[in-house]
Amino acid sequence: MKKWLETLPPEWLKFRYRGYTLEQLLSMPMDTFIKLLPARQRRSLLRGLTDAQRRLLWKIRRARQKILQGKKVVVKTHVRDMIILPEMVGMTIAVYNGKEFIPVRITPEMIGHYLGEFSPTCRQVQHGEPGLKATRSSLHVALK
Repeated sequence: MKKWLETLPPEWLKFRYRGYTLEQLLSMPMDTFIKLLPARQRRSLLRGLTDAQRRLLWKIRRARQKILQGKKVVVKTHVRDMIILPEMVGMTIAVYNGKEFIPVRITPEMIGHYLGEFSPTCRQVQHGEPGLKATRSSLHVALK
């Protein structure tokens, strides 16, 4: 566990989640960590992980071993409802937004949030001149 912490930036080790350091969060049992989460995330994890979430967690643990060997690994996933756990900190996870995979670098501040929150599914519409990147109704511009 110490080896993994040495790969993280030093300012991340000072981070506290509900009074616990990242090192304490990593060493604490899952049941104790779940009690620290907000109600919706706590209830979701108490019900258990789905098969897709279990597979993602397995891939993350396998990728973490490769990172310790010095390789760069990006885990791709469609599982947007996975709650970010302390063991994911420092990894890059590519989350599918319906069109493409958006790379998300997991920081300690993201613990307890869902992966999907960091991969927006809708883009903001940017209207240009009439006819280009515009809606159908803006094609017809009044002459006055």
